[in-house]
Amino acid sequence: QVQLAESGGGLVQPGGSLRLSCVVSGTIFNIYNMGWHRQAPGKQREVVATIRSDGTTGYRDFVKGRFTISRDNATNIMYLQMNSLKVEDTAVYYCFADTPGVRTWGQGTQVTVSS
Repeated sequence: QVQLAESGGGLVQPGGSLRLSCVVSGTIFNIYNMGWHRQAPGKQREVVATIRSDGTTGYRDFVKGRFTISRDNATNIMYLQMNSLKVEDTAVYYCFADTPGVRTWGQGTQVTVSS
C-alpha cells in the first residue's frame, strides 16, 4: 500500500507563495501517476496538477504559469510550488497517487490566501 502525507499549507497574502510537500511511502514501485487536487468550502474537489511516472506534467488552466508540480525520486517527495496566489486558491489541498486499480489520498493541508 501507498501512504501519503502532505505538509506546507498555511496563511499567505494575495500574491504570495507557498510550497506544498507530499511524502510518499510504502509500496511505491508501481505508482504511475501522482498529483494534487483541492477542495474549497462548498465546492467539489478539483484536480490542480498531475505528474506521471515519466515526468510528464499537466495543469488546469486556472493555475498554469503560477503553480509547478515536481517530484524528487531520491527522497520520494512530490511538491507543488504555488506562486502569485489568489484568494480563490483558498482550499484544502490533497495529494494523490495512482497504482493499478487504486487511488490513494493524503489527509490534506489547508491553504488560505487572505489579506
